[in-house]
Order: sequence, then structure tokens, then C-alpha cells
Amino acid sequence: MNKAVYLKDVVKKFGDFTAVDHISLEVPPGEIFGFLGPNGAGKSTTIRMLCGLLKPTSGEGRVEGLDILTQSEQIKARIGYMSQRFSLYDDLKVEENMRFFGGVYGLRPSVRRKRIENILSLTGLTKRRNSITGELPGGLKQRLALGCALLHNPAIIFLDEPTSGVDPKTRRNFWDLIYALAERKVTVFVTTHYMEEAEYCNRIGLINQGKLIASGSPHELKKEKLAGRIYEISTTHVLAAVDILHNEKHVLDAAVFGRVVHVRLPSDLDAKRYLAQILSASGIPISGIKAIEPTLEDVFVALVGRQSMESL
Repeated sequence: MNKAVYLKDVVKKFGDFTAVDHISLEVPPGEIFGFLGPNGAGKSTTIRMLCGLLKPTSGEGRVEGLDILTQSEQIKARIGYMSQRFSLYDDLKVEENMRFFGGVYGLRPSVRRKRIENILSLTGLTKRRNSITGELPGGLKQRLALGCALLHNPAIIFLDEPTSGVDPKTRRNFWDLIYALAERKVTVFVTTHYMEEAEYCNRIGLINQGKLIASGSPHELKKEKLAGRIYEISTTHVLAAVDILHNEKHVLDAAVFGRVVHVRLPSDLDAKRYLAQILSASGIPISGIKAIEPTLEDVFVALVGRQSMESL
């Protein structure tokens, strides 16, 4: 089966700094693939190599069957790409931006008109077609940027942190658009540092310090990559609690999650009693301890901790 994206042992160095460290991955056609990791992990560098904007230092890769080393110009013509900074002209109207980008993609006027109407409908911008782009709220600018990247009907679209800096409702609305694209058999490769967004993907790759540390469906990662059980501790002293737990031999990992602490313990441990004894002995007030289902952030915390131990 042909792969929409294929990378094998890809490395990208900037001087002595390794931004991407021997990454290998495959994405089949029509999949929503999430590339998940913190800022600076190597997500944007990887996506820029896939889009033909950067050449890898070593390794091999293909996008829609095209070689990322030798066929970067052909790749650019076949894909859609939406960067973190929307490449829009603020002084143009919504439809004028679409006409401009349709011209850049070389669409014939008759095709371009049809595609613009299609994209305006898909993105919910039909009534805003004559609005000045610079006056649009962030969520609508985001939709317009996506629409412009889709005008030439690409088989695959790369979205680099597309929801960065927008509110949760706008993020969720944007993901409705991504689902609509998937229903049209468009492959979507999206980078994000929002853990909850990864739940919306068919499969995800977790990247940290330039290395791909795990890949699979959200369900697979939570089921296969986490030994033990996760417990949520409610306390007003979250930082102190985590510091104490990190020094306990039975604690597999512990981290602050907002106003609570998540701690992973072996499944055969009397966890609630164990945690209560440790924290109470250290003067940490506890208002609740309960077992919870793991999140992808729990998986990430565990895998990053494992990666750190292996690098020692």
C-alpha cells in the first residue's frame, strides 16, 4: 500500500544542534496523523522537511511518492501547507485572498471560481467573503488560511500548530473542519502541543528532543505504554507533593496537572493508603485520592521520564 508520508532515519542538524534525530514514520492515505510534543521538540522542523522547505541532513523520505531530497518543488505543488503564522494579506478581502492563492496554485479562472465557492462553503465563510481579512477574528482567519491551503485540492495537507493561540471553542470548531477533510479522503498531518487535541487523531507520534518516542492510536498508547495505575491527588500543595513523590521508590512517575497531581504506581500496590501515608507524614494536606483513566499527557510524562533515564 502506498504511503502518504514515509520517513526513514531522518536527521536534521543546524550546526552542532540536532533538531530531528533519526525519525522514522509512515502515514497511510486518508489518515489524521497527529505529531505531538512540546515546543522545541522538532515538530515544525519535521513538517518543513516534509513540505520541501528544508532538506534533511541525512535519511530518506517521500510525500505522496515524491522524494523529499530531490523532488521538493513537485511536493510543494501537490500538498497543502498551513504554517503557524497565517500567510494572508490583511488588506485584502476574504475572497480576494482566495483568488490570489488560487492564482499562485495556477488554477484556471473557471476552476478557481468553483473551488472558491466550495471552500467558502466548507469553511463557513460564504457570508464573510467581502470582509477585510485584517478585521476578522482569529478563528475566522484560521479558517481562511486553511481554505487557501485547500484551493488546489491537495491529497495531503500539513497543519503546523494550526490552533496555537486560539480559545478552546475555536480549536474544537477547527477540528470539525479537519474531520470534514478526512471524510473527503484528504490525509491530514497536524502538529500540536495540545495533548487533548491528539485524542481526535487516528494515530499520533510523540516527539521529544528530536526523537520519536512512541507512535500508535491514542487507545494503543494509553493501553500498551503505561504499566501500573494512575491516581489523581487533590491537594493545595501540588509542587511540594510532586517533589516528595519523586523520591519514593514505588512511584513510577508524578507530575502536576493543573491543580491536581497525577502519580503512576504499580498495580499491586495499596495505592491510596501508600500515598496518604507518604504525604501526611510530610505535612501535605490531601482532600482526595482516586484512580483515574490515563490521559495522553500521562503517557507522555512516562515516556519522557523513560527517555531521560535511558540517556543517563
